[in-house]
Amino acid sequence: MQESEPQDTLLQILNLIEELAHIADLDALLDRVLLEGRRLTRADAGSIYLIENGVLHFSYIHNDTLFKSCRSHKHLYSRNILEINRNSLAGYVALTGEPLIIDDAYHIPASMPFSFNYFFDDQTGYRTGAILAVPLKTSKSKVVGVVQLLNPLDDQNRPTQFTARDRMVLTYFANNAAAAIERARLTREILLRMIKMCELHDPTETGPHVCRVAAYSAEIYHRWALARGIGEGEIKKTGDSIRIAAMLHDLGKIAISDLIIKKPGKLNPEEFRIMQYHTIYGARLFVNPASELDFMSADIALNHHENWDGTGYPGKIPDLAVDEPEMGPGKRGEEIPLAARIVALADVYDALVSKRSYKEPFSENQALEYIRDRSGRQFDPEVVRAFLDIHEVIVAIKEKYLEPPMLPPLT
Repeated sequence: MQESEPQDTLLQILNLIEELAHIADLDALLDRVLLEGRRLTRADAGSIYLIENGVLHFSYIHNDTLFKSCRSHKHLYSRNILEINRNSLAGYVALTGEPLIIDDAYHIPASMPFSFNYFFDDQTGYRTGAILAVPLKTSKSKVVGVVQLLNPLDDQNRPTQFTARDRMVLTYFANNAAAAIERARLTREILLRMIKMCELHDPTETGPHVCRVAAYSAEIYHRWALARGIGEGEIKKTGDSIRIAAMLHDLGKIAISDLIIKKPGKLNPEEFRIMQYHTIYGARLFVNPASELDFMSADIALNHHENWDGTGYPGKIPDLAVDEPEMGPGKRGEEIPLAARIVALADVYDALVSKRSYKEPFSENQALEYIRDRSGRQFDPEVVRAFLDIHEVIVAIKEKYLEPPMLPPLT
């Protein structure tokens, strides 16, 4: 090792920490933390678990051997949970707050106070060898999760072992990344509390619903952008924004009367006209944009009910600030911002496959038939193609963010 290498690595980590501070979306942040952790240690694969309600939730995964060729993100939306105990390596690290290096997961001495969980290998056929697991620990020594890396490779891509240096470097990086993760979790929690407030007004606007729409939208965009040959940096940046902005697509409904929002049957023409204004009220929340995220949030809120063929609403409106602007002729085609075209499809799909007080959920085949039939009319055909290309990912998202059981009404 050259004398300058430790200093170069420290500078690299400090620069990474500065970059992490600018990533607002939790999933985008976990992706970057895991990517950089693997780069620092040359790991082939890895995962991040975050602690929530006293257990470890499987939150992100990379695996170059299994996933790089297929580019499918469905494994990101697994619902695996680990207890914080000695029955898994991640559980042990979360329990003790200490990093751990294992040279061979399949030959851990029985005398060790931890064990390897074979579930992932059994499910995928992957062979875990060396493991490096470190806690995500804040400056106040609070463990918020675990980074677990697998199977390091040498310069010739041959399997090797993690070193004491790898443990030191990853521990330092993880401890600093933990602060950024806590900030991103707080941002998401604030958004979900805003949605919870809307849910009191509109029972269909639930936390799981907006999480699904946000995840659908980010994954549809990712597939669309890959097909367009857009660079990885731009894909990650835009995906970060679209996942957050999509969560806010229906905030404008808070300004619509309960008599309309909670009406169990079909709206009459006047009620529907009033309902259409939720797009304008939502866009007005971002009337003084301070960031690209604000611009995208406004675009989505205003335009997610526009149709590709120009038959949607609210249409072209010269001035959103007047008290009750007239609905203009519908935007069509690429006049509709891309993010809004994507969220339009994500939102409709989720409505189709979800149970409502006035309807049973569509089957997957019924929903896909509906979407295909409206490609080129209601939906952008390229967005539909991206959606269909990642349908298995869409289903995985749907199954991860399930609606909680309905509580009985207060009496």
